Amino acid sequence: MSILVRIPTPLRRMTNGEAKVELESSNVAELVEKLDSSFPGFKDRLVDENGDLRYFVNIYLNGEDVRFLQGLETTTNSGDEVSIVPAVAGGR
Repeated sequence: MSILVRIPTPLRRMTNGEAKVELESSNVAELVEKLDSSFPGFKDRLVDENGDLRYFVNIYLNGEDVRFLQGLETTTNSGDEVSIVPAVAGGR
């Protein structure tokens, strides 16, 4: 069994339109690497040059923000669900 990754609409052009991708990984960092391996350039959208999660990207593991867990080192298990959510700003 693998981990279900929900891809946000702005990044679906990188996944050939796929809204969901299934991968196996032991933590979020490995998941990001595997996404990048399958879809080159994906990691650059999520992680900055220092290897930290970009401030305008949120990653949720089973509904919990990984920033409040162990960040990119958060352990993943088969059957988990990961959602990538770009931050939204603006308005009046």
